[in-house]
Amino acid sequence: TKILEATVPLLKDFNIGITEAHHNKKVDAPSGTLVKLYDVIESLREKTTPVYDRHEINEKRSQDEIGIHSIRGGTIVGEHDVLFAGTDETIEITHRAQSKDIFANGAIGAAEKLINKSNEFYTFDNL
Repeated sequence: TKILEATVPLLKDFNIGITEAHHNKKVDAPSGTLVKLYDVIESLREKTTPVYDRHEINEKRSQDEIGIHSIRGGTIVGEHDVLFAGTDETIEITHRAQSKDIFANGAIGAAEKLINKSNEFYTFDNL
């Protein structure tokens, strides 16, 4: 999200698409992570419209459209891509989780930081 906070204002004239992929047992789509990525983009653009399915849309893309795509298959732990498509160039931000260990280790690291903290509301941003 921090990378998007820096990138979205710099690429304000670019079209944006977000794709996520997870294992075939995941039931929700889009994932909570994709929703969070969209929320960051929405907060930084004047107007956004999420478009989840273009196959029945027979018109050109609007500037405020944010394409959202979900893929389910195999044992994919988690992949998230944000595509910025401009005139004659594209920029992609990609995160691929190779193992669920990274999430467990992140939770343990956060818990270790919380042990001596006062009882308050914490997020990863203010921890």
